Amino acid sequence: MYGHMNNSVYYYLYGSIVNTYLIKHCNFNPLSSDQIGYVVHSTSHFIGSVAFPTVLVLGLRVTKLGNTSVTYQIGLFEQGSDDVKAVGSFTHVFVDRESRRPSIAGMTPDIRKGLEKLLVKETSKL
Repeated sequence: MYGHMNNSVYYYLYGSIVNTYLIKHCNFNPLSSDQIGYVVHSTSHFIGSVAFPTVLVLGLRVTKLGNTSVTYQIGLFEQGSDDVKAVGSFTHVFVDRESRRPSIAGMTPDIRKGLEKLLVKETSKL
């Protein structure tokens, strides 16, 4: 409408890359897993505009991994460019599907193991 991608689409992409990773690498099934992730915080820093028909590439990493929570950082790039166009971040708290409360035992071992593969020790500053 305004010649650029609407901010709601950025958040859709951020959620899509995280959920795809959880499904493919953490033995997570959004419809039947014992735990589900609640997004308790989200943010996006817009650095440059993108518009159709640009092909986008997203990068995903974990910047903080707690007992029941994880903070993801997502970089959004135009295909073929190293210049970041947006950086998103959100935090999931994994809760029991039935009680909707965090488990004392923390997130499931499969989820933790998958997320540990993306954990970075230091993050760059914007």
